[in-house]
Parts: sequence; structure tokens; C-alpha cells
Amino acid sequence: MSLTVPVGSDHQLARLLQIGVVLEEVVEARAAKHAELSEADLDADVREMLTDASAESADHRARLEELIDELDAETVPFEEIETLVEAQYEVDRDFDGVLYDQLCNEETAYKFYDDLIEAVEASDVDFGVDRERVLETLRAIREEEADGVEEVTKLMEANR
Repeated sequence: MSLTVPVGSDHQLARLLQIGVVLEEVVEARAAKHAELSEADLDADVREMLTDASAESADHRARLEELIDELDAETVPFEEIETLVEAQYEVDRDFDGVLYDQLCNEETAYKFYDDLIEAVEASDVDFGVDRERVLETLRAIREEEADGVEEVTKLMEANR
């Protein structure tokens, strides 16, 4: 599935939204793991940002899952993704590594939602869920990801 072409069906929209759910699950699990394992090495602002990022990703996931439910599709349980994240990635306890990782996660999510919004806007398909509701949800999430990029960038600059 490519985001360079308009979304062509409910099935494709559901799959793309599911990618967003998995992306959010990865961000949530990694931010939580960084906050947990790096607690002694990080200042309060960074720990708070990671905790907030994890909670925000959980909220994004829930909002996306609501849309997917209306399209009658299933999502991957968070516990499965969390286990994969723990098995796949070593948590970098280095201060800059934690912030860099979080910045990459936020930027990746922002770009994904930006591309998905364009693909939905370019589509002329009538979805099984209200198009404006989908776009409203995706735009709100994209904006929150942009805020996350800005917050991480400020923390990186403040700690140079």
C-alpha cells in the first residue's frame, strides 16, 4: 500500500489506519521503556516528555482504533507490539540517544499522518466512516505530533 496514491477502499483505509496504530504502539512502548530504564540518567523535563509522549500515543491509538472499528477491521493488540519492541530494540540510555530516538519517532509519525491525510483528501471513494471525521482525527493527531517534534527539539537545544 502506498500513500502516494488516493485511498481506494474501506479495506485500504483500515489497513493504513492500522499502520498508524502500530506506529503509535511502537512510539508508546519505546517512550515508556526509555522513561523506565533511563530514569536515573534523565532530568525531570525529559522524563515528563517521555511519559507524556507515551500517554499521547495511547490516546492516538484509541482514536484510530475507533475509526477502524467503524470500518469493521481488527487491530494488533498492544501487548504483542510491546513484546516485539522489547525484543527488537535496545534502549539507548544515553541522554542524546533517548531524545534523538524520540525525535525520530515523532517525525516519522508526523510524516505518516501528513501523507495519509493527503491520500484521503485525494480519494473520491465513499468510506464506511465519515470522511471529515477521519480527516479531523488525522489532522488533530498530526498537529500533536508536530507539537511533539517541537518539544523534543527544544529539550535537545536546552541541553546542549
